[in-house]
Amino acid sequence: MRAPRRPIHTVSAWVRRQPPKVKAFLAVVSGMAALALLRIVVHDHDNLFVAAEAVHSIGICVLIYKLMKEKTCAGLSLKSQELTAIFLAVRLYCSFVMEYDIHTLLDSATLGTTLWVIYMIRFRLKSSYMEDKDNFAIYYVVGPCALLALVIHPSTSHHFVNRIFWAFCVYLEAVSVLPQLRVMQNTKIVEPFTAHYVFALGVARFLSCAHWVLQVLDTRGHLLVALGYGLWPSMVLISEIVQTFILADFCYYYIKSVVGGQLVLRLPSGVV
Repeated sequence: MRAPRRPIHTVSAWVRRQPPKVKAFLAVVSGMAALALLRIVVHDHDNLFVAAEAVHSIGICVLIYKLMKEKTCAGLSLKSQELTAIFLAVRLYCSFVMEYDIHTLLDSATLGTTLWVIYMIRFRLKSSYMEDKDNFAIYYVVGPCALLALVIHPSTSHHFVNRIFWAFCVYLEAVSVLPQLRVMQNTKIVEPFTAHYVFALGVARFLSCAHWVLQVLDTRGHLLVALGYGLWPSMVLISEIVQTFILADFCYYYIKSVVGGQLVLRLPSGVV
C-alpha cells in the first residue's frame, strides 16, 4: 500500500507541472506575501538590513566550518569569493569616506572571513579546488558593472570617483554569486555545507531587498528622492531585486530537499 504523499510533495509536484509564466506569477505572489508579513512583524525596517548582514556572516561561518572540518573546498567557487571580497572592499572604502556606521563594522568582519576562505581555497586546500568546474569568466560581470557605474551612479555631493565606486559595488554585489551557481550547474550535485551557504546568501539577499522595498513604501517614495535623481534610485532597487531572483530557484529546491529529508541536493537540468 502506497504511503500518503506529504503536502509539500503534492504542492511541489503541482508547481513543477505549471508553465513558466505561472511559476513566475507564483514566485511574485510569494514574494509579495513575504514582504507583507515582514512589514507587519518587523517594526523597524532598518533591522532587516542588519539581519541580512548577519545571515551573510552565518553563511560564511558555514563555509569556514566546512573547510576546517572536511578539509576540502570541493563545490565552492573561488571566483564568487573573490567577487565578494572586491565589492566588500569597495563598499568599505565608500563607508569610510562617505558615511561610517554599524554596517561598516559588519562589512569589515565579513570581508575578513571572506579573505580567509579565499586563502584556504587558493593555498591550503588547493588540491580539492574544482577549477575546471569554476569556469565562469568574471570579466563578463566586472566589466559591465564598471561601465554601468560610470554611466549610472549617485548624484549626491560626494566626490565623483566615490560615487562611481558606490555604484560599482552595488552592481557587483547583485551578480557576485553567478560563478558559484555555475559551479553547481556543472556538478548538479551540491553537498550540504555548500547548499547551506548558498541558501544563506539567498535569505540575506531577500532581507536586503525587503529592507529597500519597505523603506520606499514607508517613506512613500521619498527615499528614492533622497538617493538622488535620474536612473540611480531605480537601479538600486533593480539591483536588489535581481540579487533575490537570481537565487530564488535554488532556494526553492533547497527547501524542497530539506523538507524531503535529503542531505545532498540534486539539481534538475535548467536550474541556476
